[in-house]
Amino acid sequence: NIFLGETFSSYISVHNDSTQQCRDITLKIDLQTTSQRLMLSGADVPATDELGPDQSIDDVIHHEVKELGTHILVCAVSYTTNNYEKMAFRKFFKFQVLKPLDVKTKFYNAESDEVYLEAQIQNITPGPIYMDHVSLEPSSQYLCTPLNNAEGKDQKEMVFGKVNYLNPMDIRQYLYCLVPKPEVIKQNKVMKGVTDIGKIDIVWKTNLGERGRLQTSQLQRVAPGYGDIKVTLEETPDSVVLESSFNIICRITNCCERTMDLTLTLQNNQPSGLLWTGISGRQLGKLAPKENLDLRLTLIATIPGLQTISGLRITDNFLKRTYEHDELASVFIYNDSNP
Repeated sequence: NIFLGETFSSYISVHNDSTQQCRDITLKIDLQTTSQRLMLSGADVPATDELGPDQSIDDVIHHEVKELGTHILVCAVSYTTNNYEKMAFRKFFKFQVLKPLDVKTKFYNAESDEVYLEAQIQNITPGPIYMDHVSLEPSSQYLCTPLNNAEGKDQKEMVFGKVNYLNPMDIRQYLYCLVPKPEVIKQNKVMKGVTDIGKIDIVWKTNLGERGRLQTSQLQRVAPGYGDIKVTLEETPDSVVLESSFNIICRITNCCERTMDLTLTLQNNQPSGLLWTGISGRQLGKLAPKENLDLRLTLIATIPGLQTISGLRITDNFLKRTYEHDELASVFIYNDSNP
């Protein structure tokens, strides 16, 4: 069996079985796939002047297979007999290239434009393979951080252990975090439409040490739609002491193609343990398309436990339309009454 991404190797021998001398022997080796024909040997090799009885011409070819399906190795031999008669024959060797790995991807979109990519890699060969290297080559728009190393250990040690073997039908899951480059965010403001994420590069070895390599096609994801207004929290604490106030930084982005005149309203009628303080009904002014505005807001923690920040309302004064934003983030409220 040979699998996509592995190196096809073959030993070719042309042997003179007769009792006569052959002259001007040429050997050409092609590999024919469903879409193309590749010359592997013989293009620039001069003809062998003579080949005596029981002598042979030997050649070894190597080729990294990059297509699935039927492959045909075509060996063409031409020579001249003692009677100066030109002879030729061809031999055909057919083999199948099979799929070694099944790769599935999932995207998880965060509010802060971060993208989490989960890659599930399954071994569908009949034998075990050693996962030598798995990486994500991000596109020019993103910076990539792999999240597959064991916490608090050497960066080279994976969570799967030092020996990363995959038995037949086993699955490994790899996780990557992609963040848009600052210049991309500055130019686009809002990531919209279909964007290229990158390519997954996989290198493995079989139980006999044979090396294989695959690279996926360009992965794409559809950026989530935020409507006309996108609200994200740029700064928020993880935990807060009960009955104390804390600040958050809220970023408002105009995602539509027109200028908006905005008013901010803070509502405390939500069943939440967090209460807004400050002025409600505040005029934010005009916000141009694709531009954003940062606001510092204050809340008071009133009920212990895991509480969500909700009750933020933004009104577009041009269209008299109000956008409701709830469950923006979670904050843990704890009672620090111990002496």
